[in-house]
Amino acid sequence: MTAPFAMDDPRDHFAHCVQVFGGITAASRRLAIDERAIRRFINGERPVSQGLLEDTAKALRVLIAEAATAEEHITAVLGS
Repeated sequence: MTAPFAMDDPRDHFAHCVQVFGGITAASRRLAIDERAIRRFINGERPVSQGLLEDTAKALRVLIAEAATAEEHITAVLGS
């Protein structure tokens, strides 16, 4: 589980989302962004744009759907 975060800084929020994805490598795959670029966003070397946050939200929705499907499968297996 991840810790709460402050919503006022887009960079902090993006860094939190990267952790939710499972780290920089996983976020890189999910967002189709080079790992170095993700590090630059987190370190403040590049600005976190609205478009990046929108793409991150979309990728998180896909992750949620995949997790829900996996949970349903586990529940079905355990229920049988």
